Amino acid sequence: MGIAVKDVSLQITDKKILENISLTIASKEFVGIVGPNGSGKSTLLKCIYRVLKPDVGAIYLDGQDIKDMRLKESALKIGVVAQHNSYTFDFFVEDIVLLGRTPHKDLLEFDNTDDYKIMKDALKTVGLDGFEKRKFSTLSGGEQQRTVLARALAQQTPCLIMDEPTNYLDIKYQMQIMEIVKKQQFTVLSAIHDLNIASLYCDRIIALKSGKIVGDNIPEKLLTTEFIRYLYDVNAAVQINKQSGKLNITYIPSI
Repeated sequence: MGIAVKDVSLQITDKKILENISLTIASKEFVGIVGPNGSGKSTLLKCIYRVLKPDVGAIYLDGQDIKDMRLKESALKIGVVAQHNSYTFDFFVEDIVLLGRTPHKDLLEFDNTDDYKIMKDALKTVGLDGFEKRKFSTLSGGEQQRTVLARALAQQTPCLIMDEPTNYLDIKYQMQIMEIVKKQQFTVLSAIHDLNIASLYCDRIIALKSGKIVGDNIPEKLLTTEFIRYLYDVNAAVQINKQSGKLNITYIPSI
């Protein structure tokens, strides 16, 4: 499933958060969004998965304007792993993952045998097999994040939007989550904080600064020493790892 964003702008009070954003994501492409805090990464993602509404511009899913789609229709196309996840009630893990089945159901329709199998398979995929009856509040931050990913997998959509999905995770699970998502061959658009993680897994990287797109290319061409300094105001050494063939970015302290 492809995504197209055309001339999207959003202003909150007197501050422009996004300004004339246009981008396209091809089917099954894994695209990362990078940029400093406050650059508009999360806001852009929220516009695409319909938590926020742009002031101007349009967003298309497989050529269809989301304004012409019911929320249930877009929920069958896009799964979301948000940056912050909290629940009013203390749900079991299985209940949260089963929420991913909601777009596939009619009003008041109960979960069935297939739904429970999909839930269990999703938990196994993220390494939480046997956690079904654990309370969400008792989980570590990393386990909670993997539960939310399992919910998105249970939704069985062709596209996944993730907002800094590796937050709270140790190195093993950072890489595990990205590898899980990569293997699914979804269309993926993900805000990523760690440039090394982005360069390992993304086919292409889009850079935002002050609400504007300032770069769009494959990791090896975009993430140069000069561009990282421009984007983040930090010094970095950029090399190609001989074993992986991927970028290796090392930050250099100023003192």
